[in-house]
Amino acid sequence: MKEEFVMNIKIKNMLAVMTLIGGLIGIASQAMAHHAFSAEYDGEKPFELKGTVTKAKWVNPHSWLYADVKGPDGKVANWGFEFAAPNALAQRGISKTDLVPGTEVTIKGFYSKSGESYGYASGVTLADGRSFSTGGAPDATAAPATRTQ
Repeated sequence: MKEEFVMNIKIKNMLAVMTLIGGLIGIASQAMAHHAFSAEYDGEKPFELKGTVTKAKWVNPHSWLYADVKGPDGKVANWGFEFAAPNALAQRGISKTDLVPGTEVTIKGFYSKSGESYGYASGVTLADGRSFSTGGAPDATAAPATRTQ
């Protein structure tokens, strides 16, 4: 009887340790998956880009807007713009239905450090004049003094 009691305690302790390790792994993987603004975007390189929406993805932890943007050379490139989470965007009054493909937009934000065609969007203005804050990174640079591409 005593041996069975000791065995039950050992099993319970092992389960508690395994649960704790699993929780720590889950927390660590989420922390690694979420990046800081300054790790990916250049707070010294603001932009204001005009384009036509091609796709909007309302997903956690960050929503994304994709738009065709004409560069200074006249070539069109499809850009990705990181937005806040869907719930944060809804609280600010913007929804996926405001950004259907074909919608003309002006995006203010910051270029990626990689130089690729994506950036952090701090705000979006629609053709009808409505403007929305779209950023969600707590460590993001303040709204940019923009430069047009």
